Amino acid sequence: MSDTVVALMRISDCIREQAAAGAALKMNFIFKMPDGMLLSVPPAMLQNRIDDQPTISRQMVREAQEILHRHLKRVGLKQTGQRDTILRTFLETRDHLSTDELHRLVQKKDPRIGYTTVYRTLKLLAECGLASEVAFHDGIARYEHQYNRRSHHHMVCTECRSSVEFFSQEVRQLEQEIGLKYHYLTTRHTFQIYGICQDCRAKNHGNGS
Repeated sequence: MSDTVVALMRISDCIREQAAAGAALKMNFIFKMPDGMLLSVPPAMLQNRIDDQPTISRQMVREAQEILHRHLKRVGLKQTGQRDTILRTFLETRDHLSTDELHRLVQKKDPRIGYTTVYRTLKLLAECGLASEVAFHDGIARYEHQYNRRSHHHMVCTECRSSVEFFSQEVRQLEQEIGLKYHYLTTRHTFQIYGICQDCRAKNHGNGS
């Protein structure tokens, strides 16, 4: 059994532990390991995202603004009220947002803010570490804020595109081990599991597929 398979099995154990700790979780994935083995993961879904703080405080918004402002100065761009509005709106949501979705939310606060400004600001937020891009198997780029959030990972249903967030120290350890093996100083990683959720499997079974 390869080191990668062993690591993924450890990760699945971690997900099981988190599922056991969560009371209102209801998702069950099956995904394929590198050696072809199918691995079932029990219910492990929270609404939208896992956050350490249920709301973001004014102080946290100010701190995030300072990070963005320093980045803007570093890349030779101006600090603007529109960029601050986009940042505040982005930080206040608990969803994984596409540019279109964030633009609609932003326009409720300031109808003058255009799509292009939102698009470029999201890119700037990603550059300075306040946002990260996530892919949910539908070809649409979505973003989630990373300010004061623990490193986490996603499971995505390839049929209904619902997603699960989970924490796993094992993934971080695997990143470091692989970095050492290939003489890299690792700084970040992305890790997503794709599978079919419990509800979609039940529908498929009911349709005879």
